[in-house]
Amino acid sequence: MKLLIIEDAARLRDTLGKALSKMGHAVDLAEDGSEGDMMGRTAEYDAVVLDRMLPGMDGLEVLRGWRRDEIRTPVLLLTAMDGIEEKVRGLGVGADDYLTKPFALAELVARLEALVRRRYDQPDPALSVGPLTIDSAAKSVCRDGTKIDLTAREFSLLLCLARRPGQVLSREQIERHLYGELDGPQSNAVDSAVYALRKKICPPGTEPMIHTRRGLGYVLEV
Repeated sequence: MKLLIIEDAARLRDTLGKALSKMGHAVDLAEDGSEGDMMGRTAEYDAVVLDRMLPGMDGLEVLRGWRRDEIRTPVLLLTAMDGIEEKVRGLGVGADDYLTKPFALAELVARLEALVRRRYDQPDPALSVGPLTIDSAAKSVCRDGTKIDLTAREFSLLLCLARRPGQVLSREQIERHLYGELDGPQSNAVDSAVYALRKKICPPGTEPMIHTRRGLGYVLEV
C-alpha cells in the first residue's frame, strides 16, 4: 500500500512510518495539517491516516476540503476523543473509518487493508489472477496450490500489479507505489524487483505473467 500518515506527535508518526515501511508499504509522513493537505492533493495514495487534532489545519478541515474537491482517497481518522458525537462528526465530514488512541498496530493495518480492498472493489482478501492466489490479509501467495515465499517488497509489487490486471504501469508509477520518503531506492530498484518477482512466480517451464512493454513499463497478464 502507498500510505500517507498525517500526525503531529513525532514519536507516533515515526513509529508508524518505520513499522509500516518494514511491512513493505510505501509511507510518506506529514507533521501538520497544511503539509498533509498539500501532500494529499499532489500525490496518489491508497489510503491516508489522518490525526483529528493537528496544527496548521485541523484534521476535519483537511478532510472537508478534500471531499469538497472530490479527492476520494480512503481516510482513517485518528483521535484521542472517543465520544459517539465526535465519531459521528468525523464520519459525516467524509472519513471512511475511525480509530481511537491508543490502538494496536495490527488493528490499524487491518483497517487500512480493508479500506484499500474496498477501493479496488475487492471485498475478499483472496485475489486470483490466473494460476496465482494472493491473500492480502495473510500476506501469502500460491501458484496452483504451491506456496511461494516473497519478501515484503515483492509482495507489495505483486499486489500492485494484480489489482490492475492488464494495465501497464510505468516504472515511475511502480516506484511511487513501492517507495516512500523513508526509502531511498536506487535507479534500477523497480527493474530489480520485477526481475526477482518474475523468477519466483514464473519458474522455468511456466507461462510468463509479468510482461515488459518497452518504453512504457510492466503489466500483469495471463
